Parts: sequence; structure tokens; C-alpha cells
Amino acid sequence: MAIVASVFVSLAAIVHLAVFASQTIAWSTPAVWRRYGVASQRDADVTRPLAYTQGFHNLFLAAGAVVGLVLYWTTLHHVGFGLVFFTCTCMVLAAVVQLTVGGRTPSAALVQGLPPLIGLVLFVVAQAG
Repeated sequence: MAIVASVFVSLAAIVHLAVFASQTIAWSTPAVWRRYGVASQRDADVTRPLAYTQGFHNLFLAAGAVVGLVLYWTTLHHVGFGLVFFTCTCMVLAAVVQLTVGGRTPSAALVQGLPPLIGLVLFVVAQAG
């Protein structure tokens, strides 16, 4: 069970790394800022610092999940579980917040929130067993 949970947590980390890349590296690309509902290049330029900061939040969540998995599967099992639990909970809650923002489809929130939710539930079940 913990192996399957690790796969979903890894997928969540990959998704958050991709979001980091889009918000920090590729933000000025029209295809990217349009995906986020930004209306023009001018607006993208104005919102770039906000997107850049938000991208790093996603990077840190991904890093927390990866470090948690490494710790879980090596020497610090309980510490790793705690870190995975915390970062996945933050990812899920961020996806819930994303659902409350008007003008965006729920698919983005599902892509960012479903893998960590599944991983979180499976890790909790694995810990209980």
C-alpha cells in the first residue's frame, strides 16, 4: 500500500514541479499566461512577480514531498511520513482553495489535488495497518 501511495505522492510532486516551471520559467509565453486566465501580455508582465512567487510555493511543496518520501523509505520512517502528510495536506487544501476562484475550470484543481489526496489516504491506511 505504501508503494502505491508513494507513486501518487511522486506524481503530485511532478505536477507541482510542472506548475513551478510554468509560473517561473515560462510565464511570459502567451500559451502559459492564457492557461491561467490572464488577458494580455501586459497583464502577464504585471502579474509576473506574483506568478514567480506562487511558482516557488509549488516548488517547495514538491520538494517537501520528495524529501518526505526519501526519509520514509530510508532511515527516518516516521519523520518521512509526517513530511509527506504535511505537504500532501497542503497540496489538497491549495486545490480546494483553487476551486473557490472564479473563472477557472475545476480540472486544474483536480490535477493538482487528486494525486496528493490519493497518496495521503493510502499512506494513512498503510500506517494504520
